Amino acid sequence: MVETLRWVGDPDGGRLWLIDQTRLPTEMVEIEIGTVEEAWEAIKSLRIRGAPAIGIAAAYGSVLGMQPFGNADRDDWLAHFRKTTDYLAGSRPTAVNLFWALDRQRARVDALVVDDADPQELQQALLEEAEKIHAEDRQMCRAIGRWGADLLKHQTGVLTHCNAGGLATADYGTALAVIFAAAEEGKCLSVYADETRPLLQGARLTAWELQQRDIDVTVICDSMAAQVMREGKIQAVVTGADRIASNGDVANKIGTYQVALVAAAHKIPFYVAAPSSTFDLSLADGSEIPIEQRDAREITHGFGRQTTPDGMKVYNPAFDVTPAHLVTAIICEHGVIDPVDTAQVEKMLTAH
Repeated sequence: MVETLRWVGDPDGGRLWLIDQTRLPTEMVEIEIGTVEEAWEAIKSLRIRGAPAIGIAAAYGSVLGMQPFGNADRDDWLAHFRKTTDYLAGSRPTAVNLFWALDRQRARVDALVVDDADPQELQQALLEEAEKIHAEDRQMCRAIGRWGADLLKHQTGVLTHCNAGGLATADYGTALAVIFAAAEEGKCLSVYADETRPLLQGARLTAWELQQRDIDVTVICDSMAAQVMREGKIQAVVTGADRIASNGDVANKIGTYQVALVAAAHKIPFYVAAPSSTFDLSLADGSEIPIEQRDAREITHGFGRQTTPDGMKVYNPAFDVTPAHLVTAIICEHGVIDPVDTAQVEKMLTAH
C-alpha cells in the first residue's frame, strides 16, 4: 500500500515524511519535512497533493510550526499558533480539506485553553488531533470504496481524471478506492486514465498506482476522452473532488467539467467520490468556490522544456466546477448521494 505521508517522533522533535509526488513515476523518493515553511512549500509545489492529503499535511504542519515555541508563555504561544495556521491556509485556496483540518486544530486548542492547558499540553494535543485526522481519513477511504464498488459492474471500462488514489489521501484514495474495492470483489475493470494536463497527474500518478496493484490501465490524452467513449470503451466515469458546494456543484482538477459534459452526451454515469470533509456547506453553489491560478510556466515550460513562444499570454486555472446536474451521484463515506441536489446533500451530511 502507498503510504503518502507519515509522522515520525514526538510532538516536540518529530518530523513529517512524505512521498515527493513531483518525482513520480520515475523516482520513488520520501522527503523529510521539518518546518512549517517546508510544509507550506510542499503543499504549494504539489509535492503533496490531493484534497484529503493536503489537509493531513497541514495538520501536521501546524505541529511543526509550533515546535520552536515550546518554552514560550501561553499568550505568545497562542499568537504564534494563529500566525502558523493562517500561514498554512495561504498555501492553496481551493481544496477545502486544508481549511477544515486547520479549523480542527484551532478548535482543539480553543477547547484546551478554556481548561488552562500549558504550551506543552497544547503541542501534544495538536499532534493527537493531526493523527486523529490521519486515521479518520484511512477509514473514510475504505468506506467510500465499499459504497462505490456497488456502482461498478464486472467487465466495466472506467475513465478517471487527475489522481484521487492513495497518493491523494491517507490510504485507498477516493475515486481509486472505488476501483480498488471493486477489483477486490473480483470485478474485472479496464481503467482509462486521462493524462491530466498540464502537470500530468493522471499519467504520472494514477497510472503508477493502478499498475502497482496490477489493475488494467491505459493512459490517454485529455482530448481523447470523447473518442474513447464513442468507441464504447467507457461505461462509467469516477473522479475525486477538491471542494463540493452545498448544492452538489463539484470543484476538481481542470478538465473534469469537460469530461462530465462528454459523459452526459454519451449517457455515461459520472460519479464523484469524496469524503464529507470535502463538502463546504457555507457555499450555496459552485460559483462561490475560489479557483486557484497557477504559474504560467507550468504551461510554457512544462517539465523544463519551453513549448510556447516567448512572451505568450497564459491562463492557467488549476480547477474547474462541474454543475450538480451533470453528476450522477456523489459517493462519500456515509453512502451514495443520488440525486445530487441541496436537499440530498443536506440529508446525507446532517444524518451523520
